[in-house]
Amino acid sequence: MNLGNFNSLIELFFYQSERQNPKSIFLEWLNPNNKKIYTWEETTLNIFKLSKILKETVKEGDRCLLVSENRPEWFISDLAIMLANAITVPAYTTYTEDDYKYLIEDSEPSVVIVSNNEMFNKLKKTINEKDFIKKVITFEKIEKTHNDLNEDDKNKYLDFSSIIKNDLSEKDKIKNINLKRTSPACIIYTSGTGGNPKGVILSHGGILNNLVGACEIMKPLIDTRPIFLTWLPLSHSYEHTVQFAQIAVGAKVFYAEKIEKLLDNISEAKPTIMTAVPRFYQNLYNKININMKKQTGFKAKLIEATIRLGKKKLLHEKMTIYEKLLNSITNLLVRKKIKKQFGGNLKAFVSGGGALDKEIGEFLNSIGLPTLQGYGLTETSPVVSCNPIHRIKVETVGPPFKGNKVKIAEDGEILVKGENVMLGYWNKKEETAKVIKDGWLHTGDIGEIDPEDGYLKITDRKKDIIVSAGGDNISPAKIENMITNALEIDQCMVYGDKKNYLVALLVPNKEFLKEKEKINSVIEKINKKLTLVEKIKKIQLIDENFSIENGLLTPTMKVKRKKVTEKYKKELENLY
Repeated sequence: MNLGNFNSLIELFFYQSERQNPKSIFLEWLNPNNKKIYTWEETTLNIFKLSKILKETVKEGDRCLLVSENRPEWFISDLAIMLANAITVPAYTTYTEDDYKYLIEDSEPSVVIVSNNEMFNKLKKTINEKDFIKKVITFEKIEKTHNDLNEDDKNKYLDFSSIIKNDLSEKDKIKNINLKRTSPACIIYTSGTGGNPKGVILSHGGILNNLVGACEIMKPLIDTRPIFLTWLPLSHSYEHTVQFAQIAVGAKVFYAEKIEKLLDNISEAKPTIMTAVPRFYQNLYNKININMKKQTGFKAKLIEATIRLGKKKLLHEKMTIYEKLLNSITNLLVRKKIKKQFGGNLKAFVSGGGALDKEIGEFLNSIGLPTLQGYGLTETSPVVSCNPIHRIKVETVGPPFKGNKVKIAEDGEILVKGENVMLGYWNKKEETAKVIKDGWLHTGDIGEIDPEDGYLKITDRKKDIIVSAGGDNISPAKIENMITNALEIDQCMVYGDKKNYLVALLVPNKEFLKEKEKINSVIEKINKKLTLVEKIKKIQLIDENFSIENGLLTPTMKVKRKKVTEKYKKELENLY
């Protein structure tokens, strides 16, 4: 299969669906209260049925807002929108009513697709106000629809179950569509750590281009039909592109019930490959570490040997015959058991959406959970580079995908050029011109390329630099990673722009909430590893976690510095 031969993502889907067993299960939702299973044949038919309805409403290039948790209908809707020559605008389920209002007013969708009553209630006020919204499709029956809407508006509401009950004639199964590789596939709004989100326009060719590199990374990991467990929001560019990688390799896809049930879902799905953001791996690292530190005697020595020898293998260091034998024993007694907790079939975790701490990367790879760190942005469809399984360098984000060129500017900024670079920001020509110059996307990240193997290393983030009162440039992310790697601390934000010293807001692990002295000693130890200007002089403990719900985390679990600073401004300034 040559991905360069396809004009669109929907074309890729039809190519693959014709080659799969029509009765084999393709999509499955692990929600016991709403179990959904679709074969390849059912998925294809439902795409046709939904697309037929959409074609009655949309013109080429119209936007369709999609607000739903991860479930098979999400996938079907995204592909049906493409088949109707329209553009998907995915939105996070964690957004507020005002966020949805902004997205709707900015993208002006002709159609809104929404999953359930809870989501609909956040959108209905804006839907009622906007004449450009011609149709609303819901995955579940909306209880309040008829009470909330004018009599004239009731005919614009349809539910998914009634759509897929419709019969389909052969002439409705039209596959030849007027899409080019340069046609917009989706407008993904970057959640951002401050300010209104920007709509990133990604093309069909950009995502197809990205899949070339993704398939190359997956090739050595696949010996049978791969299984994926999807839990990162599909409204995020990372997971949105992963669903097309799943099509490209003919995978079986499970959708997690919810994040709280993730470990249970992993045991049930037994995934081959799993994608996640650094926060997931940080939590995993802390959880496994806590359990390991409880062990004593022989078990403790075995765990120590597992980590030490696993790290040696990872770094391609020579082992003695005794070490090789001991490593084989740790494979059976430790790594195999750890792998079993993740279903037993896991070939690799893939980390993206932020920087993975080196210590966490080394630890997970050493204990038998291969973790491939990649790098990308929504603006690059989204992957720029990724570590291959045969040569993992955890302090790097691997070599760039063949589909794009990467170079380092004079000031150290990473620049990217290629088909995978966005078409631009929706309705924001000036902002687009600021980041794309002569075809090169200015990423805002600082990095370096190893001249020997071409591996890319991210060293800093241009925008997140703290400049002290003395003019020193300090990376808060580096310090925050060191602090949150401590078992006693769950979350952290470092503060000190234009100040004489740095301070930190800390959310302790629940077990250490009242142990200020213990937390102080943790910070003292970390300070010994930091330069004078990086040291944390004072701390403020808070008992409220940064979360998506309270608006202090982005949907990909990055701290919204601006929001946290606004909320805790008084506490932070009191430390000076």
